[in-house]
Amino acid sequence: MDKHHLSIFEGKKIRSVWDKKTKKEYFSVVDAIEILTDNNNPEHYWFEMNNRVERESGIKLAKICLRLKMRATDGKLKISDAADSELLLRIIQSIPSKKAEPFKLWLAKVGNERLLDLSDPERSLNRARDYWQRMGRSEKWIQQRMMSQETRNKLTDYWKTHEVNEQNEYAILTNIIHEEWSNLSVREHKKFKNLKRENLRDHMTEAELIFTTLAEFSTRQIAEKLNSVGFIQNKIPAKKGGRIAKIARLELEKRTGKSIISSVNYISDRKKIT
Repeated sequence: MDKHHLSIFEGKKIRSVWDKKTKKEYFSVVDAIEILTDNNNPEHYWFEMNNRVERESGIKLAKICLRLKMRATDGKLKISDAADSELLLRIIQSIPSKKAEPFKLWLAKVGNERLLDLSDPERSLNRARDYWQRMGRSEKWIQQRMMSQETRNKLTDYWKTHEVNEQNEYAILTNIIHEEWSNLSVREHKKFKNLKRENLRDHMTEAELIFTTLAEFSTRQIAEKLNSVGFIQNKIPAKKGGRIAKIARLELEKRTGKSIISSVNYISDRKKIT
């Protein structure tokens, strides 16, 4: 499996994993069910639906799904039922929903776009910029968000080539950095902003993005200097990098009298997306 993605359907996100070998996208089944049914307990709906389909046709859909690790609301990778486009279309047929037909069209569009992105990576960057523009974000915010992502990618590239496990260890190291500079864990920061499945960085203020970037940039610089290898060794630069950003945050807050950590989110801006 290759890259983890978050795609948008009618302002709601659905997690997926792209397999570069098979050139297939595998989507979170419970995310799709939540979108199609507006059900607050999609896991239970999926369980009951499996039983119903098995009684009617003898087919147990969950058994033909893949069990893949996807990013949960707490930032950790957890096992979830996943289906490629073909299987997801089969699942949708068993869900009575007015959104079924628009969702099918969206699914086809996402698959096509992912293939085009492989041949031209700049397309995905332009699409992200367009998405944020339609949400009403300023050019300055968009620039900072993209810079933050580039810095993040360079840090995870370092971890990947220095024996850090991409599954749980990335999330733990990220949390160490974040808690060190902000005094909040990723989960606590999301709760402070009243976020659930949303990406925290998409709801950070410009200032929060700047300090997150400083913390992750400092972490990578220190890790490269120490030649940190493996999860345990990379905890040291994570703490030190986060602390550098914390010192800067406290100094700025002292001089301005304003907190960098904000409860602001952009959830209401979803309405701007058509």
